[in-house]
Amino acid sequence: MTSQPRLIAMTQANRETALAGPPEDVAILLLEAAEAGHDEAQLLAGQIHLDGRGVSRNPTEALRWFGLAAQSGNVMAMNMVGRCCEHGWGTAVDKGLAAQWYGSAAERGLDWAMYNLATLYTLGEGVSEDRTEAFRLFQQAAALGHAKSVNMIGSYYEDGWTVDRDLDEAARHYQQAGEQGDFRGQFNHARMLVDAGDIDCAREWLKRMTQTATPAFREKARLWMTQQSAPAWNADLIRVLDGGHESATR
Repeated sequence: MTSQPRLIAMTQANRETALAGPPEDVAILLLEAAEAGHDEAQLLAGQIHLDGRGVSRNPTEALRWFGLAAQSGNVMAMNMVGRCCEHGWGTAVDKGLAAQWYGSAAERGLDWAMYNLATLYTLGEGVSEDRTEAFRLFQQAAALGHAKSVNMIGSYYEDGWTVDRDLDEAARHYQQAGEQGDFRGQFNHARMLVDAGDIDCAREWLKRMTQTATPAFREKARLWMTQQSAPAWNADLIRVLDGGHESATR
């Protein structure tokens, strides 16, 4: 009789401790379980190969593991196969195929897949541009608590895409996304607070944004702020970005 992989045989508490260990040790445990056919381990095996965490970075091997987990019905793995196809990780860029994978995962209720597919519909990449369908998918993901989708709904209201332009609705969605931890929502909420003249509140939201935003986003945000002619976007607000860890624009 074949024994269970060590990671699977552990109690939940021991498994959590093991997965928090040194990356090289975690990789050994994950690959052992992945090779035994456990789809969650296969998903994680794909992720460590994609990130180069505990193993050499290998997008092709990452895609292989994501594919195996997807064949077992793992919806996040389906989404990750879509990501690989969209960005050319371990395969040629094929946004049409990415849309198909996102669609399969979205139909099974995965909010991230709804968001990714909606983004393709918004941009008209891999699918015909369809902002009405994109908005529907963003709403569906937002109803599941997906903060980035809430932020995108705010963008639709701010820009008047497929819905009547409504800055109050935009502000409400940006604030909600920001409260859920989305750094783009936090920046967008800060923008609207500046427009409303509430500089002190805007400063606090910018501070929150710098705690989690990516460096690339913070640089975009800083560039956007320096290009504004409104006196409210003064050096004091811009300096807030220089005191954080990361950044963004919607």
